[in-house]
Amino acid sequence: MNIHSCRFKCSECGKCCESNNALIIHRRIHSGEKPFQCSLCGKRFSRAGDLTVHYRIHSGEKPYKCHLCHKAFCQHGQLTTHMSVHIGDKPYICSLCNKSFSQSSILLRHKRRIHSDRRPYHCPFCGKLFKIIDNLMQHVRVHAATKEFSCRHCSESFRWRTQLKTHLLKSHNEGTWFTCHICQKKFSLKCNLKTHIQRHEGMKPYACNECPNCFCTGYELRMHHLVHSNFKGFCCGLCGKDFKHPAAVKRHFMWCSDGVECDSML
Repeated sequence: MNIHSCRFKCSECGKCCESNNALIIHRRIHSGEKPFQCSLCGKRFSRAGDLTVHYRIHSGEKPYKCHLCHKAFCQHGQLTTHMSVHIGDKPYICSLCNKSFSQSSILLRHKRRIHSDRRPYHCPFCGKLFKIIDNLMQHVRVHAATKEFSCRHCSESFRWRTQLKTHLLKSHNEGTWFTCHICQKKFSLKCNLKTHIQRHEGMKPYACNECPNCFCTGYELRMHHLVHSNFKGFCCGLCGKDFKHPAAVKRHFMWCSDGVECDSML
């Protein structure tokens, strides 16, 4: 990013954009504006390109095809990630934990999420801070009154696609359960099954670089990192007191009234 491009700077988070148009699109993250709407399901998007990709869900179009196994994808980035399965090459290695990645962007994301306390993105509604912009965009939905994902069988609607998927499975028997081959426990999401099996096998791939502790999930490691940090990323909306853990601010909030906190209950 050169000096000239930094003329287009976001007043909310300080990010520098390459053009005024890029700045306009970026500001929608903070405002929540989504001017592009799907004519088939009503879902809205902040960028025209995202709407174009979304339409492929309805049309079934997958223009990006792997020339080795003929598997097809909606987005070029998905194909690029898939190709690493055939190549088996992960040349980008984290200097802090030696974990390897197929793309430099994934390595950068890993370092921000796991090894850094820097949180440059803040929620304009509650002030909560985030390491990566994707997490901020997901969090902002908590404050939105709209629930974009509606069930086609009943009147229920949800903020998250995963909530809708779980609802369809439990209430309407639509979809596929993922079953643990060890204890037969069922999961609505494949990622949850993967973590569950790791616990059976005693696998803890996420290692703390400051102590000997290891964890099954990246979330558990991120929560553990707070032990080694003075960073407090969770704030009470009534009195402004800061906390390290989300559970701590929830307990505090139950006893905080009109901005007067009850320290004895923490």
